[in-house]
Amino acid sequence: MKNKFYMLLLVSGIGLMSCVEGELQREYTDSVNVFIGTGGHGHTFPGATLPHGMVQLSPDTRLIGWDACSGYYYDDTSIIGFSHTHLSGTGIGDYGDILFMPIVGEKPLVAGTEEKPDEGYRSRFSHDKESARPGYYQVLLQDDSINVELTATLRAGLHRYTYPKGSDARLIIDMEPTIHGHQHPVTQIRVVNDSTIAGKKYTRGWAKQHYVYFYAVFSKSFDYKLYSGTEYQPDSTSVTVNTAKAVITFRNLSADGLVLAKVGISSVDEEGAKLNLESEIPDWNFEGVVQQANVSWNNTLGKIDIETSDNDSRTVFYTSLYHTFIQPSLASDIDGRYRTMGHEIKRDTSYTNYTVFSLWDTFRATHPLYTIITPKQNQAFIRSLLCKYDESGILPKWELASNETGTMIGYHAVSVIADAIMKKQCDFDIKKAIEACIRSSVYDTTNITPMMNRQILNEKVMPISIKYKNELGYIPCDKAYGAVSQGLEFAYNDWLIAQIMKEDNQKGMYDKYMKLSKAYREYFDPETKLMRGRLSDGSWITPFDPSSVQRPSNYVEGNAWQWAWFVPQDVDGLMELVGGKSEFEAHLDTLFTRSSELTGDSDAAADVTGMIGQYAHGNEPSHHIPYLYNYTDAPHKTQALVDYILRTLYHNDPNGLSGNEDVGQMSAWYVLSSMGFYSFCPGKPVYEIGRPLFDKVTIHLDNGKDFVIRAENNSIENKYVRSMKLNGRELEEPRFSHFDLMKGGELVLEMEK
Repeated sequence: MKNKFYMLLLVSGIGLMSCVEGELQREYTDSVNVFIGTGGHGHTFPGATLPHGMVQLSPDTRLIGWDACSGYYYDDTSIIGFSHTHLSGTGIGDYGDILFMPIVGEKPLVAGTEEKPDEGYRSRFSHDKESARPGYYQVLLQDDSINVELTATLRAGLHRYTYPKGSDARLIIDMEPTIHGHQHPVTQIRVVNDSTIAGKKYTRGWAKQHYVYFYAVFSKSFDYKLYSGTEYQPDSTSVTVNTAKAVITFRNLSADGLVLAKVGISSVDEEGAKLNLESEIPDWNFEGVVQQANVSWNNTLGKIDIETSDNDSRTVFYTSLYHTFIQPSLASDIDGRYRTMGHEIKRDTSYTNYTVFSLWDTFRATHPLYTIITPKQNQAFIRSLLCKYDESGILPKWELASNETGTMIGYHAVSVIADAIMKKQCDFDIKKAIEACIRSSVYDTTNITPMMNRQILNEKVMPISIKYKNELGYIPCDKAYGAVSQGLEFAYNDWLIAQIMKEDNQKGMYDKYMKLSKAYREYFDPETKLMRGRLSDGSWITPFDPSSVQRPSNYVEGNAWQWAWFVPQDVDGLMELVGGKSEFEAHLDTLFTRSSELTGDSDAAADVTGMIGQYAHGNEPSHHIPYLYNYTDAPHKTQALVDYILRTLYHNDPNGLSGNEDVGQMSAWYVLSSMGFYSFCPGKPVYEIGRPLFDKVTIHLDNGKDFVIRAENNSIENKYVRSMKLNGRELEEPRFSHFDLMKGGELVLEMEK
């Protein structure tokens, strides 16, 4: 039966990834391929950044289109320039601020196009003359034979350009380019002296009010020209216009052609950018900054050791771990100042502000991974979420640059907070956390910051669907978009609040939220055994096509097949609705073995990728589903599925992800699952055992202890777990406690065919 089920997966049309024998690498950064995810629809960037750094200094090859979300797309053949802020793996674009482009001689002051790069200042490049590793990026701009090298500290970027000997070495600073072409009502460039330029950019994009200030110091003196768009502004030392640009020409280029530029950024003001730069890059030691970045990444990646002879899997693992630590990003200046959700400037040296909280994605595996390997950092993120609650009156949903974008559904800051509380990681204000979680679950649009766009507030952050779920017990699909998906996620979120109430000994509130958590039953259609939309009169919506993906619909980024399983808080209850263990198992089999054909809107289907039957690993709602077999009498099917996904949907290749990276979530699934377990239901401090990919994994915990996962008799063929022993004790079920993990010890999984 085990092998029969695995063969069903093989015939779905996805081949197994071959194993490559090789030596273990000594430096963790040597095992990172920063180009994984830069092709396909991964939307990652290859440039220089530090763990949770403010600066993401990276090349931009395109600014418009879905695959421009990170600014870089691997199939492109020309580079526009190098900007200092980027998002990692999102499905919506923003940032791409403060673009520098080194050139030789006169160039047009527009970027040009991929098809006609000579019409602008962009340059052709080849991947043969491009290299990168964590904290470092290099490329040769072929049109002018300029070698560009980039590195970064937390709050500053360092450029090193090697111009051709004796060339007319110039640099364009362009404040106009913004990923996805968002409006920028105010940009400014100010010449401070003959080696220093500063400025600011105010953008109205996905983040409705986004401020970036910069302060740049060059190793060579220069002459300059300032422009409003392409119109020269003579006799000016400063321009404040819609599209400020500057062209600087370096004086006395040395024989080696080297020019360095160090650039501090800030969301606060120019002075903040200057202090960030002077504090973090006091000299011109490019190699020293590269080495510091390498040490920082080695320390972060070194929290987990793996033993494997498969170098490709090793690279995918450490690249995945690398991706999980790019964002959230630091958003406090070196002097403790930061921009609040109301766009006031505050200073607090005892607090660190962070931004880029893609919570609908990252609550599932990224933050649970942090609770294991960087729990102090995760609690700092929670303190930041609670500070934003104080500032705006509501917990963030998808926060970006001190703006609430309102993107996606649910109120999953609750999940991040509850998971930490249930794991006894509570270095934050518990009373405020409880208050904030309850506030998210109650329909009330008052006392939320007036800076928030009203559409975002009323339709996204505080949607009317919250009122329906509290008063009617379900969300009518003729009254709200994504009613089924919202209802299922609200039920999970309310279950989390119930767990917090139980911890706080609030019996009445516990009972209230446990009742709300059962609302998933309202969407269960016993005829199809799927989650289906109900109309205001309580009847099922018709017609009903479970394979349909479209916008708008009753489902968010998925269809009825993918959303039928989002009841992680009550699998036994869902199983009972389906008809018991055997019926549930058969129903799961159908999900994974039926046709992968999707009907409906082809644009909506862009998010539904990485298909195995109707399972879609390329998007987050499916990520827990393979582990559902652990609740039946067939956990071996979980093991086969996890093995199959690890080997076929992740690759050491630019097109190595089956969907958007989504700020670490796609990679966090790989990190956890390849170690042999997964955070099936954040808020429940229990991990589900799957299929360990590596012979041995050692997690170095913050408390000085190690937790080891050892896979005995491990091989490609031996993908099934025969026995499970935790510290010598036989496990009766395929799961174990977070608290056992944090005590250190050893989980031994004996593998078989």
